[in-house]
Amino acid sequence: MNSVQTRSAEHALSGGTWLIVCGAMLYSILTVTPLMAAHTAEEWDWTAPILPLVVDAAVVIVVKLDDVLARVGGDGGRWPITLRWMTGLMTLALNTADSALKKDLVGVAVHSVAPLLLIVTAETSLAYRRAIAAAVAALEGQQRAERERREQQARERAEQARAEAREEREHAAQLAREQREHEARIAREQAEREERQQREERAARQRAEAAEREARERREREREQREQERLRREQQARQQAEAERRERAEQAEREHRERQERATRERAALLERGPAEGKLPEVEARRIVAAGFESGLSVRQAAELCGWSVGWVSQRYAEHRDPGTGGAELAIAGN
Repeated sequence: MNSVQTRSAEHALSGGTWLIVCGAMLYSILTVTPLMAAHTAEEWDWTAPILPLVVDAAVVIVVKLDDVLARVGGDGGRWPITLRWMTGLMTLALNTADSALKKDLVGVAVHSVAPLLLIVTAETSLAYRRAIAAAVAALEGQQRAERERREQQARERAEQARAEAREEREHAAQLAREQREHEARIAREQAEREERQQREERAARQRAEAAEREARERREREREQREQERLRREQQARQQAEAERRERAEQAEREHRERQERATRERAALLERGPAEGKLPEVEARRIVAAGFESGLSVRQAAELCGWSVGWVSQRYAEHRDPGTGGAELAIAGN
């Protein structure tokens, strides 16, 4: 049961309770007033309706405050119970007194129907309200747990993204460190070669040209190796970037699919409510019309679900079919 169904049940319970209370009050006034007039001094006959009005006012107070306490989950203790039963028994006694004095058992039975119905309705409506309040509290707990679960998932995704970024930074730092060590090693080797060349030149000038040619060839090979290493690292970086791009695309596709599924569930929830008992608020009616348009419902079916006229629903369908025209009509209506 969703919140809309819960509110509908509360409205039905409240309306039915107050209908019974008002009917019992009116019947009690009409029944008790002649009895009070017969047992009141002739010059005070006009005060006869006061007593049933006072008793019925106490009934109204009990029903209203029981409604409020049930909504907030409170408990008034034994005094509200005492007042509720005392007013019910007073109403029963006043309504049946005249027939009882006349020893009319049928009249007693007939006039006890409204008070007994009022007593049982007060007790039953209180139990219903407490049950509805408990159901609403349970529903809110489930919704709160769902929100916490979604927040936890969002935090986990953010933590995973931070961990991946941290790993990427550490990998880049490691590559830079290796590059610096490689360059330092090459520099040391170069210094050693130059020193060796100088010793060889002093020892034998004859071998200087051959040694220099060999050194040039070695440097060329090293440059080629460095170039190959650089190309290999660039290729690895491109492959890693492509893999990250594919992962982000897959993540975006999953999120888009989840949003579509959630929108589908929301539309289904709106369309499963059944025909509206009255004219719903415009914002809620627009949501139902939008869900009906996307689900392919007819204009008349959407009108039954939201409680608005077929003409109004037809205009909303036209806005959904041509968003540009709908926006212009809304702007003109706003002006």
